[in-house]
Amino acid sequence: MKFHRRLGTACAVALVLTAGSVAPAHAQGDHAATQALLDQYLMQAGPGAAVYAGDSTEAWTLTAGTAEFGTHRPITTADHYRIGSQTKTFTAAVVLQLFDEGRVELDAPIERYLPGVVTGNYDGHVITVRQLLQHTSGLVRDVRDPRAEPDGTFTLAALVASAMDEPPQAAPGATIAYSNVAYLVLGMLIERVTGQSAGEAITNRVITPLGLEGTSFPAPRTRGLPDPYLPGYGGGRIGGFYFWYEMTTSAELSLWSTAGNMASTLDDLVEFFQALGGGRLFSATALAEMRRVVAVGGAGAGLGIDRVPLPCGGEAWAKNGGLSTGHTSTTLVTDDGRFASIVTNTLAGSAAAIQLGMDVVKSAVCEGVS
Repeated sequence: MKFHRRLGTACAVALVLTAGSVAPAHAQGDHAATQALLDQYLMQAGPGAAVYAGDSTEAWTLTAGTAEFGTHRPITTADHYRIGSQTKTFTAAVVLQLFDEGRVELDAPIERYLPGVVTGNYDGHVITVRQLLQHTSGLVRDVRDPRAEPDGTFTLAALVASAMDEPPQAAPGATIAYSNVAYLVLGMLIERVTGQSAGEAITNRVITPLGLEGTSFPAPRTRGLPDPYLPGYGGGRIGGFYFWYEMTTSAELSLWSTAGNMASTLDDLVEFFQALGGGRLFSATALAEMRRVVAVGGAGAGLGIDRVPLPCGGEAWAKNGGLSTGHTSTTLVTDDGRFASIVTNTLAGSAAAIQLGMDVVKSAVCEGVS
């Protein structure tokens, strides 16, 4: 996810230009096909990539490249990284808990809960909570030039207000039009209904009950990641050369808030996504609402999660995310216990990279399925 804003602080970075590439790891046996795809993904992604996968009986990890440029350290399932738009699934989970509690109606207009907030070029009397969750609100995709606080941080109110004079992407309910702004509005909804900050609500309602010790919603001005962490990089490959510069702490994360600022690990994300379907966070009724999808090609967009058809038959539930501070990731789970979670240490947002990343996780969950 990207925001149209010039960061007010210049970052000093070291640029390294090197010939060749880091040799990928080579898997043997049952995971060879997935490893081959992961190696291909590395050529579209960062200095390193890893996939953590398995089912209800076993788990395994494949790696390619390196976690830290200039070394040969494989990415591990304990490495912390920015999860970008996978944050949206955490935000959606809290809204669905509030739905369970009778405190939020999904088809109610957002004006009921946030009077005067969705205004300007938008009508909060028409746009519903469900539409915000499902990217059918028509709200502009990204924040533009929000007003910063004196300490350089951003409030949800300022982020949302800055977007209200932007033109809509579509009429409410007309089509899927991905919106980071919609999830910032949902962050305001959580704060208004719970009386807590969005970060506190997500922590108290999701992270702590599930025991996700590697997952966090950063406080304003908190740019670092806990150890061990996966550095994030900018840069890329040009022919036989590659260049990388570290971006891990390059931005104020409150700029993304409930749309994309969280940190987690490969294994924590699997635990969270499996908990969604396992009745550990909200009711079966709320889960059914989350999984009421709008068709997008052969897939479908739910409430903070996507339905993905599998090449081996059946379907999975997934969400991806990327952040300009240098990480891209996807988590995918099935209802019969299979899972795959992938990460790379750069913003790998090209169509080819996105497709290859999805090919890796699909291959991982389809291993052994006839």
